Amino acid sequence: MPSRRIAADPQVVWDLLVDTSRWPEWGPSVSAVELDHGDGPRLHSGSTGRVRTPIGVWIPFTVTGFVDGLRWSWRVAGIPATSHAVEPHPDGCVVRIGVPVLAAPYALVCEVGLRRIERLALAAGRGAAR
Repeated sequence: MPSRRIAADPQVVWDLLVDTSRWPEWGPSVSAVELDHGDGPRLHSGSTGRVRTPIGVWIPFTVTGFVDGLRWSWRVAGIPATSHAVEPHPDGCVVRIGVPVLAAPYALVCEVGLRRIERLALAAGRGAAR
């Protein structure tokens, strides 16, 4: 399970993970997201929608597990996909992305995503400090 310790407020990191408008900024395999509910870009329990891959293919998804502020998981095209978790840590938080065994090579893509999440979270923290 790829993970990364980030010296940022866990809430800032969580917001990046559940704000679908931000996914293209950190998710290498996501170029756009459309949610089926009309109440903003944030995921919640049972959210459904579709993601567009970098090659332009739209794929449906359903959030299958959700604990606000802590973790969420989903199925993409009906197949169990990644899980996402934020754990508070004395120096900030630890972010984990769970990858199904059959998709083990996708862990390399997740490592890129985790580095991008760290960059975005640290930039947000500097903005708040101003």
